[in-house]
This record gives sequence, C-alpha cells and structure tokens, in this order.
Amino acid sequence: MIIVTGATGQLGRRIVERLLVRVPADRIGVSVRDPQKAQAFAGQGVRVRQGSFDEAAGLAHAFEGATQVLIVSVDLMGEEAVRLHRTAIDAAAAAGARRILYTSHMGADPASHFQACRDHAATEQALSKAGVPYTALRNGFHASAAVQFLGHAAASGSLVLPEDGPVSWTAHADLADAAAAVLANEGRFEGPTPPLTSAQSLTFDDVAAIATAATGRTITRTTASDELFRDQLLGNGVPAEAAGRLLGIFEAARAGEFAAVDPALAGLIGREPTALSAVIGEHLSSDGGH
Repeated sequence: MIIVTGATGQLGRRIVERLLVRVPADRIGVSVRDPQKAQAFAGQGVRVRQGSFDEAAGLAHAFEGATQVLIVSVDLMGEEAVRLHRTAIDAAAAAGARRILYTSHMGADPASHFQACRDHAATEQALSKAGVPYTALRNGFHASAAVQFLGHAAASGSLVLPEDGPVSWTAHADLADAAAAVLANEGRFEGPTPPLTSAQSLTFDDVAAIATAATGRTITRTTASDELFRDQLLGNGVPAEAAGRLLGIFEAARAGEFAAVDPALAGLIGREPTALSAVIGEHLSSDGGH
C-alpha cells in the first residue's frame, strides 16, 4: 500500500492521478484532512482516510498497512512546518512503512537565504534519523510561483520585482510524474535525489520576455530595491514576517541557490520537462491574457 498525503492539494492530487496510471488503485491510499474532497479518488478504488499532520492518532489510521508513505510538504514555513513534518515522519515509521518519501526542494540547505529551504533541510535531517529508508524528492522551484510573481504585469506592461538570479522553474505536472515514477519503482533513490528541474534556468528578465511574446504586448522588467518591495508588500497588507520570507526568495536566487539544472527529471518522466514558456502561455490563455 502506497500512501500519499495532501492528495487534494495542487501537487498531491496530480501525484495520485499519475500513480493511478502505474499502480492498481487498491494499492493506493490517501491521507487527507477532508475526505469529502477526495471522493473522486474513492470512486476509482483508492483508499481514502482522514489524516492531519497535527493529529498523530489520526495518522496512525491513515497510514495503516503502508509500505511506502509520501509526505507532501505543508504550505507553511518555520518551526511549525518542521514540527508537522516530524509528526508525519514518526507516524509513517510507527506504521511500519519500509520507505518514507518527502517532497523537498532543490535548494534545501540549513544556510539557505529562503526560510522554506531551511525547513526542507531540517525535515531531511529528521528523515535521516527516523531509522527507515527514505527518499527526499528535491523538486525544482514551482513554475506556478513565477506565474504568481508575474501577476498583473501582462495587463499593466510592468513587472516590478527585486533583483533576482536564474531559477529552474519546474512544472507541477512534471514533478507529479516524477514522484509517481519513484513510488512505482521503490528504492530508485536513496536519500536526496539530484535536483528535479526543468532544462533551463531563467531570470525575471526572461519571464518578462516570455510574457511579451505570449501576449504581443511589451512587458518591461523593472528592478525595485528590496526595501521598496517590502514596503509595497506591507502596504498591501502582507504581514512583515511573510514579506521577509518572500524577499528571501530573491536573496536566494541572487546567491544562485535555484540555478542548477539536471537531467534527472527528464530521465524519470521519459520526456523533456515542460518549458516555463508553456506554463506561462497556458496561464495567460486561461486568464484571458491578463
């Protein structure tokens, strides 16, 4: 039994969908906070159980009979994120899983400029001490984040962000394919994987050029100081701590933390990874070009 957590989220849902192509449905289980949202999977024969990372007893039921557990990282940062991940790791080990997998990040490092990458490093450290074989899927930076940063620039013609560096923006769909491939071939990677990335590292200058080509409207990339960007975020109601963490992405990019590209993802999914231009093009077409 392969258990996938967070199976109603953006990445977890896709992983289960891709896993169903490779593995019989009765060998797949999902652990979700709201089982009602996973009824489509239940209808396909997937075992659906309620499980929350802050309730160890519930996870024991959700993980029952697991041979592998894939822990999809939570959408939080800081000590709370690491605490929740540790709870899930402990529950997977207690359930007798013979391998624990975790959706980590290519930039996982205790010295990273970006809080989330420090959290991933701490979680990987907890995995290494769990006494169970593990695989840390070091996923490339989600391409959806580049789309979010692009924001309304397609309409305004101006992309104003702090100084950045090259990032290997990687599509959710490709990372889901890769996770499914690793789960279906147990033990393919021991410990952290190579960076699972797209084939190119691109800056926001490149993002502006891609959006210009996709819309036919000139989009200019303007560099804002870190201080100005922070002030704008605060002015838009973003809490100071969250604003600092967003800035950490740019600090880490400037330091080259997200610049690596590696053929490992292409090898896992059997094709070239999706280009950022395709992700942006799809977003702009679904958003009416805005």
